[in-house]
Amino acid sequence: MAKQGGNGTAWLALRAALFGIMGGVIGIAGYSISRTGGQRLSVVVGALLGVGIALGLDLYRRSAQLTQVKLVVLGNEMSFAAKTDMRQAAQRMFFQAATRVATRPLADGSGNLREALTSLKALFDLYREPLEADTTPPPPAKGDSVYELALEILNFELAPFLSKWHPQLKEYENRGGDESAWPQNAAFRTELRELQDRLRPYVIGLGEIAGIREPERHLRPSGRFSPSESMVPRQQASNVEPEQQTPGAGG
Repeated sequence: MAKQGGNGTAWLALRAALFGIMGGVIGIAGYSISRTGGQRLSVVVGALLGVGIALGLDLYRRSAQLTQVKLVVLGNEMSFAAKTDMRQAAQRMFFQAATRVATRPLADGSGNLREALTSLKALFDLYREPLEADTTPPPPAKGDSVYELALEILNFELAPFLSKWHPQLKEYENRGGDESAWPQNAAFRTELRELQDRLRPYVIGLGEIAGIREPERHLRPSGRFSPSESMVPRQQASNVEPEQQTPGAGG
């Protein structure tokens, strides 16, 4: 689902060329100093070499932290220049989803539907919070932002599910009904499994951006459950604005 960009070789060649040039400069400087014997020239050349080495090491550090990741989600290719801050954000979002019912199975006859909805609502709020924060970095000049991926998850997956099922279960609970006898219990569980199938490629993509080795291994079900057969995400865009899609905070 994800593939590394082809610029790794280019960065390696650039670093090799940079240090090759630096080596040549050092050789020329050493030769010049040995011919002139000037103390002042030695100090100036030494200072320039120090600056050049510092700049070269900084460029190496920055390039080593840059990973080009390409994802294909819902048939659309997204490209991420995954710098340190983007990888950290993706890692937080990955583990937030990987430990919740968004990716963990809820077997028939077990679990609590209200708790499942509460967990999904908490994930919704966790993903939305950085989108509204003043400290959120602006979109990169080239490629996509990890926060765009989060926005897709919010608008097209979590918000429609919560907007549909939160008020229905809340209304039934207000009538004093037990969720085990709720007529929509089976339908809820079916649609939850479908939501998990659609979320899975997104979450794996976040793991790829974060640089997590084989992120799908953290999403595997326990031996008590069978993996879902559907791995192809399905998206139904909604014309409702995100704020209108967001379920109420109560319940």
